[in-house]
Amino acid sequence: MGAPPSPPNAARAGSSAPAASGVASAASRSELQLYLRETAQLFNSMDPAPFRERDLDPNAEAYIVDWAREAPARARLSLAICLGRASTTPDDAVTLAEAVHEYFRQRARATRARLRWLFRVGRISLLIGLAFVGLTVVVGDYISGIVDKASYGRMIVDALVIGAWVALWRPMEIFLYDWWPIRAEARLFDRLAEMDVRLDNSRNGDAPAAAAVAA
Repeated sequence: MGAPPSPPNAARAGSSAPAASGVASAASRSELQLYLRETAQLFNSMDPAPFRERDLDPNAEAYIVDWAREAPARARLSLAICLGRASTTPDDAVTLAEAVHEYFRQRARATRARLRWLFRVGRISLLIGLAFVGLTVVVGDYISGIVDKASYGRMIVDALVIGAWVALWRPMEIFLYDWWPIRAEARLFDRLAEMDVRLDNSRNGDAPAAAAVAA
């Protein structure tokens, strides 16, 4: 599995700290390492919500999601936040893990709500399409009875049949193609909501702040 491109929000902590992120993978575990100056870089600075309820930075979220999408399906996901400065405590690691887990749980719920809305639109579209098909059958039979078949009657009936098929296009697209990528996205967010989150500032010469924290 190739490493994804470096996230825009990964920051250099001093002149010797690398700015890019690395990915370490194993048969049963896939780990993403993010190198940051401080944990605040992981979150959206414009979000006024409390820390545990704050949204992730859009660039960081896109990078993490892209990595998780490329990770092996059965691998346990792990996120290691490597800090370039500022000492941390085990409580900080727990708080960070809870914030990351809660964010992806909310994303999973929002994605499933979007899926339910899509199915609702599909059902309504299907009813409208079937009603239109029935109308075209009735109108087509009526036109065939009053218009000479040698004239434009057949052309009008064919146009109505084409319109009936077009009316069914949207519900068929929803129930055949549109729903399963959304469900796959919700399942991906479920995996991210359960991944291990490890906060480590040992790169600064200190002991690691905490061990891996599972959901």
